[in-house]
Amino acid sequence: MLTLDVERRSARHRIKMTFATSEAKTAEVDGARLPSAETLRREFPTLVFTPDRLAVVKGGPAVRRAYFDRSLARRHPNHSAASQDYSAVLAQRNAALRRVQLGLTPRSTVDPWTARIADLARELVALRVAMLDTIAVPFASVAADLGLPDARLAYEGQAPELADLEGRLDLDIARGVTGIGPHLHDVRIASGTRDLRSFGSQGEQRLALLALLLAEAELLPSPPLLLLDDVLSELDGRRRGVLAERVAAMEQTVITTTHRSMLPGEPTQVVEVSPGQAL
Repeated sequence: MLTLDVERRSARHRIKMTFATSEAKTAEVDGARLPSAETLRREFPTLVFTPDRLAVVKGGPAVRRAYFDRSLARRHPNHSAASQDYSAVLAQRNAALRRVQLGLTPRSTVDPWTARIADLARELVALRVAMLDTIAVPFASVAADLGLPDARLAYEGQAPELADLEGRLDLDIARGVTGIGPHLHDVRIASGTRDLRSFGSQGEQRLALLALLLAEAELLPSPPLLLLDDVLSELDGRRRGVLAERVAAMEQTVITTTHRSMLPGEPTQVVEVSPGQAL
């Protein structure tokens, strides 16, 4: 069992999370059990930097879509279901396409799902673009401070119109999937004209991810818990100083490192683990 105390500006809450090999994970806030992990993420937003999170920059489009959809949900909880609603209707349309492909139902059974997909796609793309427009300026500012010049975010894709979906119905039936829409879009993370996914060094990719997290932390409606694991290994002294200034203005940050001397600034608390015991 793991118990965490989380400080908030408005109140102090006690979070209890239980992990057991034979049971599902559970979480409680002030003694009340939460219905889902999504509820915990919404109530207590947490931003995490770990080496595997570099996939946000250097991985495929699906990773970036998921990341920015979660960012959208954290910043605008009332729109948190936009991506899930679209995905659910997309699954229904794809299932209808396959039934038509197999000759089980007429083509007209796809029409209601096509109309719904067009509506939800328009809404989702508009929300994603607005989110990127909001985070782009602080992202560029943080990235510049960290030594990544002219950092840019750009949404790649357009919401399909109803006519676009209807015009490719034969092709979608033949393939059994919906071939256009925001489920195939991407977000370009660049420095100047260079797409960092293909033409960025690992150091630049790490800086871009860190800039994303710090920029988002500034925009969230409630202060997030910032967890930075192995973020310092490729930062020089100047960049560590920039990081120290940024996290000093935040409510709660946990940083892990292999050497205490690498910690930026003067930490409020230091926990040393050696070997396997917290000292």
